[in-house]
Amino acid sequence: QVISGTVTAPMTGKIISIKVGKGEQVKAGQVLCILEAMKMENEITAPVAGVVREILVSEGASVSEGDPLFVIG
Repeated sequence: QVISGTVTAPMTGKIISIKVGKGEQVKAGQVLCILEAMKMENEITAPVAGVVREILVSEGASVSEGDPLFVIG
């Protein structure tokens, strides 16, 4: 899900791996992080191409559905 450049968590879970850095150029479909939910690993991907402006979570963080994860500009 994207709301004006913000990538949000599609489900409640735990961030187990962040695959990009702040300032990194990303392509649409590129994996931003891995979210573990119900013992399954889910790839959270960039919905659009751009630059990672902010990383709003850290590895090991628990997130709820709708929580902002990244800002892409």
